[in-house]
Amino acid sequence: MYTPRGTPSSGRRQTPRTGGRKSVSAVQPGLPFSPRRSAFTARSTPTRVQSHAAVESYHFDVQTYGSSLPVKVMEALTMADVDDQISVKVEASGWAWMVCGERLIIWKVSHTSVAKLSVCKDLQLPSSEFAYSADLISITSSNPLDSAPIQSISALAVSPDGTARFWPSLTHDGTYTETSLDLNGHVCNYVAAVKGGSFIVSSYRGHLLRLTPDSSGKLYQRPVQQGQGMLSGIGRRVSSLFGIRGQPADLTVFSVLWVKETGCLYSLSSCGLSKWEVDENSETQVLSWSTNQIITDSITDAIWDSESNYSEIKKGVNVSYLDMQYSKVGLVVLAAAWYPGDTPCVAYFCLVTLAESTAPSPDLLTVEVTKYNPPFQSEEELQKTRLVLPDPSSPAAYLYNEELVFTCSTVAGRGGLTEEKISFSSPDRIRGGGVCTGVPVFFTQNCGLVVVLPKESASLLPETMEDSLCTSVAGPGPEGTPLETPPKIDLVAQEDRTKLLKQAFLQFCRRDVVGAQSMVDELFPSDGEGGAELDAVVTQIDLDLVDDYPACDPRWAESVPEEGAGFTLTSLILLHQLEDKMKAHHCLMDFLLQTGLLDRLTSTTVRKSPIATRLLLCEHAEKLSAAIVLKNHHAKHQDLVNTAILSALKKNSTDIPANLTPADVFFREVSQISSIFECLLDEEEKVLKEHSDAARWAEVVLNVNDIVKDMLQAAAQYRETKASLYRAPENCGPEPEYIPWTASGGVGGVRTVITRQHELILRAAYPHADAELRGVLSEQLVVLLDSLLSGYVAQLTSLRRAGQQERYVTLENEYTQKRSELLAPLLELGQHQWVAALAEKYCDFDILVQLCERTDNQSRLQQYMVKFADQNFSDFLFRWYMEKGKRGKLLSQPVATHQQLSSFLQAHDHLSWLHDIHVQDYQRAHRTLYSQANMETRYFSKKKTLLALSKLTALASDMPEAVHRRQLNGDMVSILTCISLASSCCPVCVGVDIVEQERFLLHQETLPKQLLDEKQLNPDSMPLLSPRNLIDLYICHENRGANEYDFKKALDLLEYLEEEDAVNIDSLKREIFSKALKKDWKESWSSSDDNDDPLEAARDSTFVKILQKLIQEGVSLQSYLPDVKDLLQEEELESLKSKPYFEFLLRANYEHYLKAQI
Repeated sequence: MYTPRGTPSSGRRQTPRTGGRKSVSAVQPGLPFSPRRSAFTARSTPTRVQSHAAVESYHFDVQTYGSSLPVKVMEALTMADVDDQISVKVEASGWAWMVCGERLIIWKVSHTSVAKLSVCKDLQLPSSEFAYSADLISITSSNPLDSAPIQSISALAVSPDGTARFWPSLTHDGTYTETSLDLNGHVCNYVAAVKGGSFIVSSYRGHLLRLTPDSSGKLYQRPVQQGQGMLSGIGRRVSSLFGIRGQPADLTVFSVLWVKETGCLYSLSSCGLSKWEVDENSETQVLSWSTNQIITDSITDAIWDSESNYSEIKKGVNVSYLDMQYSKVGLVVLAAAWYPGDTPCVAYFCLVTLAESTAPSPDLLTVEVTKYNPPFQSEEELQKTRLVLPDPSSPAAYLYNEELVFTCSTVAGRGGLTEEKISFSSPDRIRGGGVCTGVPVFFTQNCGLVVVLPKESASLLPETMEDSLCTSVAGPGPEGTPLETPPKIDLVAQEDRTKLLKQAFLQFCRRDVVGAQSMVDELFPSDGEGGAELDAVVTQIDLDLVDDYPACDPRWAESVPEEGAGFTLTSLILLHQLEDKMKAHHCLMDFLLQTGLLDRLTSTTVRKSPIATRLLLCEHAEKLSAAIVLKNHHAKHQDLVNTAILSALKKNSTDIPANLTPADVFFREVSQISSIFECLLDEEEKVLKEHSDAARWAEVVLNVNDIVKDMLQAAAQYRETKASLYRAPENCGPEPEYIPWTASGGVGGVRTVITRQHELILRAAYPHADAELRGVLSEQLVVLLDSLLSGYVAQLTSLRRAGQQERYVTLENEYTQKRSELLAPLLELGQHQWVAALAEKYCDFDILVQLCERTDNQSRLQQYMVKFADQNFSDFLFRWYMEKGKRGKLLSQPVATHQQLSSFLQAHDHLSWLHDIHVQDYQRAHRTLYSQANMETRYFSKKKTLLALSKLTALASDMPEAVHRRQLNGDMVSILTCISLASSCCPVCVGVDIVEQERFLLHQETLPKQLLDEKQLNPDSMPLLSPRNLIDLYICHENRGANEYDFKKALDLLEYLEEEDAVNIDSLKREIFSKALKKDWKESWSSSDDNDDPLEAARDSTFVKILQKLIQEGVSLQSYLPDVKDLLQEEELESLKSKPYFEFLLRANYEHYLKAQI
């Protein structure tokens, strides 16, 4: 008989040849091989017809797929020998190949019914004593296969006995390389093209090889890495806990699967399930789970659990593993079980779903026993049955063998297919199958490629939902029954576009895509107006859908409005009702996408704010996800959830019909699901107040946390995983600010609820909890805070566009403050691990720095500098040190951060010179200190210190000697423009030499101590005084001990006065001399005799000593001294002008010293 051997990505057993060649048993003892044989007595010629008349089905249509088969395929089928095994494989990429004897034909499937020239290559396989299977062939390309040109496609074929033939390009079908594979003498059963243009080859004994071709087409082989995951190297006992086990020598492989979408390779063997993560050049085994006994026990329980002799049956049940495919919920294994003691003995075909997990558990396994239960003949007959899953996200499944296709589901009842056996009458036989364009495609001997699909009358919507939709469009038909067909457009009021669009949606769900598109084009022409109306209509339809009444539930019969939404749900179980709503929502999204309406949606209003309509549709689905989670919790915590539901319904003033439960009413209106949060917190707070029993309130708090966080996580997960479905179209205009419902504020808003729960836990629960409970509470709270902060991030992201800067800054400030308020208490409580996780994720640098400071973890700080380098974490850290006064830590940073610190300190000259000295950049430190000294106008001691340090760093620097001299000991330079007067704050000239500035400062430094005490000036804190201030101090009457030095300093200070000071220097000079003369008169001149020698009388006076010092310094008294007449007019000397002796002494000494200088 012919044995089907073609389904994508599943390794199968090969059938050996006979006829004078080596027997199979000599090569592979123990494997169920049989000689090639055929039940056909004549060749069959394939034909192309539009429907498969020989196949009858009540629920399904069997139709030809695509255009006619290539001539070479039809020719091969016609010319095939009776003992030639025919095996076909169809890939999702649109490529198919057929193995007929030692002939391989590869072609590109044409999806349309219009015949056109198809790409087709006829290749010769290596000679082998065993029969080939399509599973031993694979193709690859550097381009996506569905669009790859023929010249870029390579093919590999491996004979059952291990000879590999590789065609680098299908364009040159006569050019290939050949090599012998090291499979330890075992038969090959599987070939798959994986990443990097390489292939995986498997044998029945579990030998896996990685084949990689070079540029010339030569194949290099190496064993696939075994047990090289992150847990490799640990002991056998420990590794078994994590699902990593060794491989026994007698291993038998049942099925091998390559999943391109995830980049993972799976192998199901007598040891169980193994998994590898495959990248471009290597592979890592991440799982080895002993599943066989678990699967056997689960299947046995599912089938024979109710039998009275169950214990005896369990010992004798046999299970055969037939095939394995990938679905979004896990791997689906096709297995057949039989008990020889049954009369008659029946083979039960089962679909076993293994949910993937890093910690395998029996709880992750589900068994669906199909209704396909043929009489048991032999295990070899069972092995002919294969599995096809057209859509990894759908439970729809197809089993097939040579004679039939059986439709079923991986999960009972929810969105799967009606179970039906579709038989193909002899001599037609199924030779292989697969998935193409998302539909199940099978290759039959007579008709080529056929597709098995539900009949068009079967809607995509859950069961009878389409009938209710029809009712909402046109109203009930006779005797209240829904219309059997959608009403014509002229039967519906033209102004009611909502009903019309529902009708188009219904047609789409009935697979009348053309009719649906026609209605859409008429309702909302692409060149017409009505954008806002389109948004309103679509929003209303989706809202009607998620808030639909389960009218088929007889308890709701009196509660469904006559003008209801019309998406009547068929299930009486709340959880299934929610799942049906989710499926219907996805149907609506598919309808909007395929009809072009999705990209035309703009915005609508919800919660008094505008929102992009597509995001509002996503919100509806998120709430459905959250409602499903809440319903699951409802089953676990009925008292708590029921109390909250009653409270929510009461707050919304919602009536509860007598024949319905509060849960029925609450879960019907999914759009209001978030109202449960506040009510849960109310109940929690009530328990905390009323119950002192720690166990009681702890249970309530933990349960409330679990419910809220699980609902929010479900919504967030849906938003993330389905983001592409609701993405904005290209070249989309500015959209409104996006505030997710999980981030809504105000009374009852989720953001408000989480903030309240945060305060409630830390105030009322955490202080009274033990260490273990505190850990759990912290973990739950962190998940809630993660949800709150992620909402802020989504909101801020939507504002990153022109025209929203002000709103963005305001919200960012709110976000920063709220983030700190939420994380700081956890930091205070010592929950460092959780705080770090959130602070790192949401870039709260202040919390991260505080955490590192508290734990004195400098290495972690350095890690953050690297991790957040693009966000200027180092600048934040340096600024934090400055603000907290931790300048020692700021200036003691590791060498690796010196460049960043230097850049930061450029704006902080008062510290940068310290860092420059630390890194021995003395010249730069000198320039900074010198600049700081010139800018200092407030404090005398600070300016003096800065100048001194500037001089020291200049001396320590490596600047040229000439520059040293110019900076430190240059010629006298006028510094009239270089002293910033405290009163005027004039600019500073950086080029003034340091020594000259120090000379000026010396005048202030040498002020008499008695005078400073009188003026209450502290030398360490007194301000920097101007030249005029210093002059006034030196000549004031409080300077009672003033001598010639003080008055001479006052005269010297006249040089430092600037024009901007608006001071008459000659007048000030007269004032200085007049005060000196007045002091002399009081102290000595007034007591002199009029007959004394005037020179002798004034010899020890301050005035004369000043003149003598001026002469010593070479000052010309003739030009320097004020005129005597002008001097006598000074106010200070007003009382002495009437004393002739005073004038006599003054004139005599004037005359003497002027002549003496001449």
